[in-house]
Amino acid sequence: MVLAENAEQLTGPVGRRMDLRDIIERKIPPDPWEEGEKIPWNDPAFSERILATHLSQESDWASRREAVVDRHVDWIGKRFLDGPSSILDLACGPGLYARRLAARGHRCVGIDFGPASIRHAREEAAAAGLEIAYHLADVREAEFGENFDLVMMVFGEFGVFRREEAFDILCRARAALAPGGRVLVEVATCEEIERQGKEPPWWQALERGLFSDRPHLWLEEHFWREEAAATVSRWLIVDAESGETTRYASTTQAYRPAELRGMLGRAGFEKISFHKDMGEKETEFAGKLLAVSARNPGR
Repeated sequence: MVLAENAEQLTGPVGRRMDLRDIIERKIPPDPWEEGEKIPWNDPAFSERILATHLSQESDWASRREAVVDRHVDWIGKRFLDGPSSILDLACGPGLYARRLAARGHRCVGIDFGPASIRHAREEAAAAGLEIAYHLADVREAEFGENFDLVMMVFGEFGVFRREEAFDILCRARAALAPGGRVLVEVATCEEIERQGKEPPWWQALERGLFSDRPHLWLEEHFWREEAAATVSRWLIVDAESGETTRYASTTQAYRPAELRGMLGRAGFEKISFHKDMGEKETEFAGKLLAVSARNPGR
């Protein structure tokens, strides 16, 4: 596998410095992906800060709580795994799913571009005596390998990519699967992404937060772009001492089931099925997520 092991190799600058005139004259609404790929999960400092949110048991924000992950792993095992299997977990985060699946006897590989998440996942695997191959890499560029029984990307990460990038990921996922292998992709529903895009702007003052270890103002705004079926989110982080402002932006693409079915069909998959909330009914995201699975008929 040819994989970047330095987080700063994975993308360009994580945020743009701005002055007051830039803020006043900022484009409203911005175009999808115009101002950045996504929030800076690959930035070493941001990655360290977000890790605590991944591991928190108070919410299902960056990652789901452990009890929910446990139930999802049960659900995945019953529906897609027949005996010891080989699994590729794309955008694996701190390895919450891969670690549990490996503990059940499956061979697991995880790819993520958050350095703190990958470090934590490796440490947890080593402490548990599990042989899990975790790679620090951007899933848009990483080589996936081959002969997997299941390739999975859960919790809506699929939506942060442009349509052509998402389709390429599906094609490469199929190439990485053994004949008869399955792909499992989870997205936020169109209704949820549109709701997020219509949220009013807001701000807060923080001593420290996800975007900075220093006192700062956090200004946030969202825009639903009907013509693109996408929500653009923008964060302006104003340092309390220097006044220096950094802009971050992220776009989330919405997919209706018919479009997902068409993409999977064009990628060569068959037996496409939809699964509401992966069988889960009691989380803060209930009714807001939709999973789709499909089978690789073979090469």
